[in-house]
Amino acid sequence: MKYILMMNTPGNGPYQVAQWPVADLKAHIGFMIEFVKKLGASGELVAAEGLAGPDEAKLVRAGKDGKPVTDGVFPESKEFLAGYWIVDVESTERAYEIAAEASAAPGKGGVPMNMAIEVRQVMSGPPPEALA
Repeated sequence: MKYILMMNTPGNGPYQVAQWPVADLKAHIGFMIEFVKKLGASGELVAAEGLAGPDEAKLVRAGKDGKPVTDGVFPESKEFLAGYWIVDVESTERAYEIAAEASAAPGKGGVPMNMAIEVRQVMSGPPPEALA
C-alpha cells in the first residue's frame, strides 16, 4: 500500500529553520538525507521532495477564459506543506512508524521537533461505487 506522509511547517513567512543556527540546520538536513537513504535502502521509498518556502506559495485557478489566475502569497496562513514522502509499505502501522521517525527530526538545539506528519493512503483508483 502506498501512503503520502506530509510534513507541514508553521506559516507566517519563510521557513523557521532559515533562522536557526547553522549547526542546527545542518543537523536537521543531515537527518533528512539519512532518513531518505534508509527508506530507499529498505525499498519502501517511492518519492520524497522538499518544497520551496511558503513565502513563494500561490494558489492558481482557471479564469473565465481558461488562463491561470494566481492568488497569494499568504503569510497569515497557519501552516504550509514543507515536503513529503511517498512510501510503499505492507501496512498502515508501518506508515505510522515511518511518520513518527520523521516527526522526531532534530530541531533547534538538537531537540526532536515532534512535528505532526499527516499520513494518507494513496488511492490506486476511484472507489468501486464511483464506477458503477
